[in-house]
Amino acid sequence: MRTLQLTIALLGLSLASTSIAKEVKTAKAETVGMSSERLKMLGTLGDRYVSNGNYSGLVTLVARKGEIVHFKAHGHYGVDNDKPMEVDTLFRIYSMTKPVTAVAAMMLYEQGKFHMNDPVSKYLPEFANQKVLIDGELVEPESPMLMRQLFMHTAGLTYGFTADNPVDIAYQKAQLFQARNLNEFITKLAELPLRYQPGERYHYSVSMDVLGAVIEKLSGTPLDQFYATRIFEPLKMNDTSFSLADNKQHRLASDQYWDATTGAVTAMPAERSRSYKDVGLFMGGGGLISTAYDYFRFSQMVLNGGTLDGVRILGPKTVEFMSANHMTPQVRAVGKHDLHAGQSMALGYGVVTQPALMPAVSSKGEISWAGLAGTKFWIDPQEELITIGLVQLYSSPWPLRSDLKVSTYQAITDLE
Repeated sequence: MRTLQLTIALLGLSLASTSIAKEVKTAKAETVGMSSERLKMLGTLGDRYVSNGNYSGLVTLVARKGEIVHFKAHGHYGVDNDKPMEVDTLFRIYSMTKPVTAVAAMMLYEQGKFHMNDPVSKYLPEFANQKVLIDGELVEPESPMLMRQLFMHTAGLTYGFTADNPVDIAYQKAQLFQARNLNEFITKLAELPLRYQPGERYHYSVSMDVLGAVIEKLSGTPLDQFYATRIFEPLKMNDTSFSLADNKQHRLASDQYWDATTGAVTAMPAERSRSYKDVGLFMGGGGLISTAYDYFRFSQMVLNGGTLDGVRILGPKTVEFMSANHMTPQVRAVGKHDLHAGQSMALGYGVVTQPALMPAVSSKGEISWAGLAGTKFWIDPQEELITIGLVQLYSSPWPLRSDLKVSTYQAITDLE
């Protein structure tokens, strides 16, 4: 009897894992100005990365003019899980959460809940007395931290990733990401100094997490519920969430990192792996789990000017506004950047301003972002194109993101 029950259970898991593959139909590439033969290079790329031991597995998706023309899974879940990778595998998307947060905030912006030049302290008064640490001295900010600066990482905040600055060290000591909820996170953060004057320079930071707290405050709704009811459910993003239900745990790709010492993919120790059960701290900057197909639906909504399958999330003019370059040349010119030379900041995304300066073929106006564990997506309005690549590997030394661009764009035969 136990054997029969186990067989039935495993069959159920198998059917669930292939359900997306059965539901999603890929279009013939030629119908949208791409080559089926040349798109095979993407499949070859995925196979090569797996066979070389660079990744345990990956999922890639390409869509043009609203039609999915490539959707494939390669390899397996992880070095500690030889289950074959599926197209509906769940991934920790980390900073690919940020564009979702930007869209959520712009929904409130459309409702007149805030203006771009409002001080953040108008909605989160904890920041009213925050100082800036300059050369070891706490000084008053020259101007208040503004709402628009949160979208662009120009608010003077940091992330605490490195120990090269007293403010980053203070972030680490405060253990911000050990907070039980967003209220506790904001209370801790507001007690710490700013690293730079607000508006002075781009510096990658927790600003989108602060924006998530503003969303909670202005909507009167916990962030996870706001996203679920206002974005995920309307867009039928059924596999995107902050917490992972027990019946979906088996679909989560393994948490892994690249061990430079051994030169191999290595399973993340349990004590260093974030739990996605009963999450209380909803991070607008990096807390979501999703699938390639769910993220495609979100991206297609953006590419369509805020609508998908008859559901409107944002107005087209709002999407146009948030997808434009919002960073002035003066601000773009200073500081240490993780942006590419041909890239600037839209609201919640990087935006390509000079394609010729990018590390791989791109289009002007292309918006994109990536995640800590190697994930990547971009939306190219000029070519009506979306590409998503999902892996689960920290500290990856491999140029997957550039390889995806080359393999995708070389398959286009008709330019828009």
